[in-house]
Amino acid sequence: MGLNINKLKIEIMNRIIWLFSLLIMFSVGQKAIAFCGFYVAKAGATLFNNRSEVILVRDGERTVITMSNDFKGNVKDFAMVVPVPVVLQENQIRIANRNLFAKLDEYSGPRLVEYYDSNPCMPVFEYDMEEVSKSLFSNIPMAMNADMGSMELGVTIEAQYQIGEYDILILSAKESEGLKTWLIGNGYNIPATANEVLDPYIKSNMKFFVVKVNLEKSLEAGFDYLSPIQIEFNHDRFMLPIRLGMANANGAQDMVVYAFTRSGRIETTNYRTVKIPTDRNIPLFVEPRFGPFYKALFDKAYESEGKNAVFLEYAWNVSPSWGVKCDPCVGNPPIFNDFTEAGVNWIDQWGGSTVFFTRLHVRYTRDKFPQDLFFQVTPNQENFQGRYILSNPAEGDLSCDAGQNYLKDLEMKRKREIDELVSLTGWEDRYGSNYVLQYSNQIKNREKRNELLPVVNIDLPRGGGGLGIWIWLLFAGLITSAFYIAKRFRPVLA
Repeated sequence: MGLNINKLKIEIMNRIIWLFSLLIMFSVGQKAIAFCGFYVAKAGATLFNNRSEVILVRDGERTVITMSNDFKGNVKDFAMVVPVPVVLQENQIRIANRNLFAKLDEYSGPRLVEYYDSNPCMPVFEYDMEEVSKSLFSNIPMAMNADMGSMELGVTIEAQYQIGEYDILILSAKESEGLKTWLIGNGYNIPATANEVLDPYIKSNMKFFVVKVNLEKSLEAGFDYLSPIQIEFNHDRFMLPIRLGMANANGAQDMVVYAFTRSGRIETTNYRTVKIPTDRNIPLFVEPRFGPFYKALFDKAYESEGKNAVFLEYAWNVSPSWGVKCDPCVGNPPIFNDFTEAGVNWIDQWGGSTVFFTRLHVRYTRDKFPQDLFFQVTPNQENFQGRYILSNPAEGDLSCDAGQNYLKDLEMKRKREIDELVSLTGWEDRYGSNYVLQYSNQIKNREKRNELLPVVNIDLPRGGGGLGIWIWLLFAGLITSAFYIAKRFRPVLA
């Protein structure tokens, strides 16, 4: 009897393990369909012309700014003039890895996600694995000409360095006209109206970080692009100077800011920070046109907010020890090396401390953004992302009453998707009727069902039909196991 009891325990345990494995596979699949969705496309910074990208790190009064250079043209014409609050030392200026911008853009950019409706005519077993997941995973451990009348023009060269392919000067000035004259005389392409932009910085006792390409070094190293430049300083002022970049701008400029802090998201203090419209259901036919869709959405939001707001596109705790950092993820999350490259110096290699990531997108012109961007670090750690949702219709037999109701609701749902598309982008309603009525011929007893509008041929992503198979496999496995155990061990149990 003891042997039989032990055999019974072993057999039941094996069956429980087998069923639990099946439940886990089904539950994880169900969880992905019900909550996480599947990444389809992203809208990166490269969608926008006349753009710049900046990485900001702020910790106390310490600021690190990394500036990308997408300059096009002859490098001998390249010049950068950036107001800074202090005289930078050589060890506060570095060349950064340009791939970091691409990684941060890819990871935080607005995204398109698709979900699959379940078939209401099939039995549904719902399992919430949230608590199980927590319990399973929570405990896992210079050669520049500087002699052209500097003193007479009121310009002082505070420091000069040669870093990477760049010749760098740190200047101070007494008045804007003299600084403009000095810059032009030393070969910098400065617009005629630059003095009126330079003047407020000079009155605020700002210094000027002035950069030119060292042609000899550039040719010697074989540079085919300009490297990003990173500067670091301590100051109570947390800001980005944008006015100087508008002096010779041709139209509106787009800037994407990737910011890292210890405590929470950053926001602008002198302009409104608003969330980009998100979590909106849009029609399936938008999928191959997601880039133009997001550009149109941003244009409309920009207009609606009076052309003078800063848009939040992503905000999340991205600490290495943190769990999910997006829903869904469109790239690999930043890792320790990325953080240190950006200037985050408070995180250790084992993932200690908090790193919060904010992505802001601003489109600025001289009339709508007369001031530079001033920021503050907030304690707000609410997760946010620009996300747009495609809902794939259920597959299979929908002839049951619940299925018929689903199809009727599907028409209303698709009508709302069309309305949402028009509201977000201002696009004309070109495919509305065909898209809304695509599945109408599956509804029973519909009047004039043969007189419906022709259906537009939309390629719908496949893959949702496999859900029914898992349901039936689970159901069959439960029944089979119950009968097997009852029959196999009836004498022992008796």
